[in-house]
Amino acid sequence: MPAGTILACQDLRVDAHSVPACDGLSFATNGERVVVLGAPGIVFAAATGLAPITRGSLEVRGRAPVDAVRDALVAGAAHAPPLPPRWKLDEYVAWSARLAGATSPARRAAEAITELKLDALATTPLGKLVPHARRAAVVAAALATGADTILLDDPLGGLPDDLAAAFAELLVGALGSRSWLVFAPRMPLGLALAGAADEALVVGGGTRVDAQGAPRALAAAARRFVARIDGAADTVAGAVAEAGGSVEAHGASHVVLELGPTLTTAGFFAICATADVAVLELVPAVHAFA
Repeated sequence: MPAGTILACQDLRVDAHSVPACDGLSFATNGERVVVLGAPGIVFAAATGLAPITRGSLEVRGRAPVDAVRDALVAGAAHAPPLPPRWKLDEYVAWSARLAGATSPARRAAEAITELKLDALATTPLGKLVPHARRAAVVAAALATGADTILLDDPLGGLPDDLAAAFAELLVGALGSRSWLVFAPRMPLGLALAGAADEALVVGGGTRVDAQGAPRALAAAARRFVARIDGAADTVAGAVAEAGGSVEAHGASHVVLELGPTLTTAGFFAICATADVAVLELVPAVHAFA
């Protein structure tokens, strides 16, 4: 297993076009298969050495990102990078292995193509591949570097639900025993990548970590809300409990709402309306696994 945490940043600021795209972000991962949800997209670019750091620090496996990529400790698979349309898939993947210093780039490329189940498309020009095959080709290029840790930028984004589910399973199988970190805006818990992860972080507002822990534990928190109400919590507590949830008062006007397995937010609003209690604000505790 590679040494050091996959990703650690402290007071990180990264600019895009001279404007802060990420400002003040601090966190450190603990797992070896991690999903980071809600982080600004430029964090992936900084972690793979493609965007300079304006302020603070960012380390990948305890190294500066440029050094970690140069020494093939990590490799990145971007969401939709520009690809040379006339290059054949196997040529593209072999060049990735060659640039990473692999001694047998053709063999590395062939192995990575097989891992992504792209053998039938190996000699197809990149410009003729369907979108999910192009995305798989980018992941194959990352695997061909021989890196033990793979960073992936929103690999399922934009895919139809059924295709995203199948592609997630394919990725988990192809990544195998490697360590990996996936950046994504959000991710349904039922997808294979979420199920295979041993840690998840939810970044809120681009600057803070709202939650960190096992994906299933965070997904359970997705049915937890903080509400501000005008009325007494005990007037709705009984009806909420009968609907399978719970309400816990925190001060005169704030409550923590647990929906439980069956209650919906619409149901909670209906209960409050019946009890003549106004819901002034309802904020999800964790929403990225919804």
